[in-house]
Amino acid sequence: MDFILDRIDNKIEFFQAYDLKTLERQINDQIDNNKALLLDVYAIQHNIVFDPNAGKMLYSAVVHFKVKSS
Repeated sequence: MDFILDRIDNKIEFFQAYDLKTLERQINDQIDNNKALLLDVYAIQHNIVFDPNAGKMLYSAVVHFKVKSS
C-alpha cells in the first residue's frame, strides 16, 4: 500500500450571498481554513447582479489561493 502526499499549489473557490457581510464572512472563514494548507490569497474578483427570483442583489466572488511564498 502506497501513501502519497501531494501539496496543493493553486486553489480557486467561488462564493455567493445576498448581502456583503455574509459574503465577507464566508471568504474570511475559508482564508483561515486555507492557511492550514499553506495557501495565501493571490487574487479576488467580485460581481453584483440583480436576482429577479429573489428580488435582491446577489453578490459573488471568486478567490484564487496560491501556495505561500517564502
